[in-house]
Amino acid sequence: MLGHRPNSTMPRSPSDLAGRKALVTGAGKGIGKAIAAALAGAGCEVVGVARTARDLDVCAEEFGLVPLVADLADAAAAGRAGDAAWTAGSREGIDFVVNCAGTGATQSFLDATVEGWDATFAVNVRAAMFLTQAVARRWAARGPESGRAVVNVSSVPSGASAMPDRAAYCASKGALNQLTKVMALELGHRLGVRVNALSPTVTMTDMGREAWADPARAAPMLARIPLGRFPEPRDVADAALFLLSDAARMVHGANVPVDGGFSAVGAGCLPLAPL
Repeated sequence: MLGHRPNSTMPRSPSDLAGRKALVTGAGKGIGKAIAAALAGAGCEVVGVARTARDLDVCAEEFGLVPLVADLADAAAAGRAGDAAWTAGSREGIDFVVNCAGTGATQSFLDATVEGWDATFAVNVRAAMFLTQAVARRWAARGPESGRAVVNVSSVPSGASAMPDRAAYCASKGALNQLTKVMALELGHRLGVRVNALSPTVTMTDMGREAWADPARAAPMLARIPLGRFPEPRDVADAALFLLSDAARMVHGANVPVDGGFSAVGAGCLPLAPL
């Protein structure tokens, strides 16, 4: 019978995040808030970035988040947020960056505007680039250290497949996926920083519940999810905690779907019959 060997190296769990410091964008609502709350619950100090001060104040009251108000659509402000987060809270430095802030105008290809396109890319891609760059430059000044990690929150299916009326959103998530790979290549090689993407499908945030409340609209999407339900924000947060933890110490440059099997279903596959 095989048993635990006292001297063997065992994987560390997300509970080993205690005492670390995380920077989470989009932390005021939805998936970002769930990730920030889960990190705080695991013992992390969390600096949360959002545009609306009241949302961050609510989070601070609920689970002790350190609020940092910034409009990430402004590239300079995104960089400043990365710098400000470094010294925010009880200690200097950052161990984890979670880029979760996102936006996306619903516009058809023929009706898409320059303003809508630029706003979507500014938040979904550019902010992740320059906020993380600000933190990574500080990491570089200190030299390589173990335990640092970045998670970029992307999307299934938008990051890899086309959706009608979402030209800018799909293009931005595809760009974020590629940016994740470049970050993994450069930051992993130079600084030992692990970088991964996390791709949920339709998630039951407050906005998601409202948008998909109509059973007639939800049914075709659910029919393509083998597990038969949409993920909850905590499902995404749990996956983020795993990717940040040392339990995922050799997971690097990956794009992890949190979609109940949606991405495993081939494009030509018939919808699944209800169980």
